[in-house]
Amino acid sequence: MDLPSGRSFMQVLCEKYSPENFPYRRGPGMGVHVPATPQGSPMKDRLNLPSVLVLNSCGITCAGDENEIAAFCAHVSELDLSDNKLEDWHEVSKIVSNVPHLEFLNLSSNPLNLSVLERTCAGSFAGIRKLVLNNSKASWETVHTILQELPDLEELFLCLNDYKTVSCSPVCCHSLKLLHITDNNLKDWTEIRKLGIMFPSLDTLVLANNYLTAIEDSEDSLARLFPHLRSISLHKSGLQCWGDIDKLNSFPKLEEVRLLGIPLLQPYTNEERRKLVIARLPSINKLNGSVILEGEREDSERFFIRYYMDFPQEEAPFRYHELVTKYGKLEKLAVVDLRPQSSAKVEVHFRDQVEEMTIRLDQTVAELKKQLKALVQLPTSNMHVTYFDHEAPFGPEEMKYNSRALHSYGIRDGDKIYVDSKAK
Repeated sequence: MDLPSGRSFMQVLCEKYSPENFPYRRGPGMGVHVPATPQGSPMKDRLNLPSVLVLNSCGITCAGDENEIAAFCAHVSELDLSDNKLEDWHEVSKIVSNVPHLEFLNLSSNPLNLSVLERTCAGSFAGIRKLVLNNSKASWETVHTILQELPDLEELFLCLNDYKTVSCSPVCCHSLKLLHITDNNLKDWTEIRKLGIMFPSLDTLVLANNYLTAIEDSEDSLARLFPHLRSISLHKSGLQCWGDIDKLNSFPKLEEVRLLGIPLLQPYTNEERRKLVIARLPSINKLNGSVILEGEREDSERFFIRYYMDFPQEEAPFRYHELVTKYGKLEKLAVVDLRPQSSAKVEVHFRDQVEEMTIRLDQTVAELKKQLKALVQLPTSNMHVTYFDHEAPFGPEEMKYNSRALHSYGIRDGDKIYVDSKAK
């Protein structure tokens, strides 16, 4: 029987892990010896195969000799076949069925949408716990078939598959804990709720880059749909309402949330975004990957009270009233301007004259002398200028460096500047 055109899994395996390309390493499980067949094996007598095989972007289209796969891959637990040219599920099944201890399989960016996955083929996947089908364009019918045949599946990756809707499986998958379904087109919450029905034990749900516009279920419904959800990513979703953020409190076990890049938070500063979200979600302990410490939570809740304290009572969120009950009504924080002083009002003393003058502190001593010239009627080259800070312990300081900036002297309102004529 003719094999499909292209490179086989076994061909690539032998090329990559031959002794010439993958030097032998001593240790159990590192080398696999295959006796030569009477016809003479095209392979080396020994390949150095690790338990994790990475054969991505190798142009693989088919399995190759199944007996040889079984002989070489009996100890393999993880297999990366991403970005190859596998388009027939039967060929994938030939590979997987001969890797008895396989737990992780990555089939991303293979054109597997060009064939139908039959249940007889899917049965060979039964031991897999982590399956990656990103950018495979796998249909929901294919996903359903996989779910029915993988009783121990814990992690499933369905990113970049152009899903606009979710099709419910006739059978729930109770084993699945983590679902990555980012970069699709799931905008309606009615589609997301189907995921809760299909995967009732879900611990982590990653929905980033789907532009989900709203969370439209009631609090009771959300609690029933995702009773075990501990972490959710809504990064770059389309949420625009604080009410949707409040609804995250309905997930009874939620601890971690990712909310970067959503329209709702765009008008706020980085500090406001983080504090306002932390204050609204009292049960979470990690936001956008960063742990929330106890002191930060209290600061955020107090910030929340002050942020909304001037809003009309009917417009303040319910969380505001809860926090006022917890902390009481707070005073506004004093506004302290920490910007450096740009000017100062000083006394200029020249002979018997005393004049008040406002001087710019960003100018140099040379520029100050030009400003003083009209007042003291002396050429700048003949001026002896002294600065006196009435609180300084060391007395007057001569301003003898023309290029020095005035702010470096620490001049403040009420200080004195003395001008004399240089002695001849």
